[in-house]
Amino acid sequence: MTRVVVVAHHARRQQAEALAESLEAQLLMDEEGRGAWWNHRRALRWAADQDERVVIMEDDALPVSFFRERAAAVLARWPEELVSFYLGTGRPPQYQARIQRLLADCDDHIVLDTLIHGVCYSVPPGGLHRLLAEPTGYQVDLSIGGVWGRPVVYTVPSLVDHADGPPVERHFDRQPRTEPRRAWRLPPG
Repeated sequence: MTRVVVVAHHARRQQAEALAESLEAQLLMDEEGRGAWWNHRRALRWAADQDERVVIMEDDALPVSFFRERAAAVLARWPEELVSFYLGTGRPPQYQARIQRLLADCDDHIVLDTLIHGVCYSVPPGGLHRLLAEPTGYQVDLSIGGVWGRPVVYTVPSLVDHADGPPVERHFDRQPRTEPRRAWRLPPG
């Protein structure tokens, strides 16, 4: 069975607690506003101490029905790959045209050169210590993808959507997030 850890900001406490409870997940709350990267590193450290693969999910993720079972099946298929369970529209804009082209010909996944979303992902146990040994970056997803240094598998359809509410922290590029940030595809029903 796959374990889940929810990384959360104290401003989204109620939402995060409900999400963690619904998935029987570990909850890591950033009580002091230290930032997403700080909390994702906590989750990666926690994952490294587990005896099974861990899915890291942000507090604004919206998992589909039977998420845990579906995620376990995906991870069994790609046991040595970094897997993202969310492929979103809008951000980052420089990837959207390529995603659209890849989706036109995909069966059940696409592969991109890096992690572009930190909404919900899983690092294989063998890659966790390497990620933790690297210095902290500014942006969670691109930092993890950069250190990973290999292609990333994205499930199609996504197994989580993104609530796309107001951000709880300032983004490193100081650009407003005005584009819709939702999953390209979700399972029917």
